[in-house]
Amino acid sequence: MSAKNNSKDILIETASRLFRIKGYYGVGLKDILEESGIPKGSLYHYFPQGKEQLAIAAINHTKEIVVNEIQTLFDEFEDPIKAFQTHLQHLSEIIIKSDNIGFPIGTIAGETYSTSEPIRMACHLAFEEWQAIYRKKLLKCGYDKVQSNDLALAVNLMIEGAILLSLTNKSNRPLEVAKEQITLLLRKD
Repeated sequence: MSAKNNSKDILIETASRLFRIKGYYGVGLKDILEESGIPKGSLYHYFPQGKEQLAIAAINHTKEIVVNEIQTLFDEFEDPIKAFQTHLQHLSEIIIKSDNIGFPIGTIAGETYSTSEPIRMACHLAFEEWQAIYRKKLLKCGYDKVQSNDLALAVNLMIEGAILLSLTNKSNRPLEVAKEQITLLLRKD
């Protein structure tokens, strides 16, 4: 749990984890309250608009975790191919170690894109921020602006698809294949 350990942080962290695993419609406020141990009054104090408002906070929380993980990893490697391969290796290890990892935001994005514009927009912005990190890395390594934009999108597609297939196959093989293929995608011949 959060170092702050306050009720709002606990609610956001609990909701984030549950939404990743079970999706938006698979989790009720009762589930979040039971899992978090936070009283119902606190939930409505911090999130007076209810589940949708909490979901957006959870998406933003997850986005920041992922942004920090990617940025930390990318700061370690100058070579973009090595940086992306290491990123995919890290994701592959997470899939192997956990039965209930879920998507960072893919589940909630897929479920709510047509039913909640605020949630769809929060997911869109999260994907955009992840792609911005990829784009920045590629620009820094000499790819031009168009290449960097296209490759950032392609890498994000590859990663999200590999996570989905790894989860549904209960195997990290799709992430391992993506890690191998990233070399071909990013090669500057």
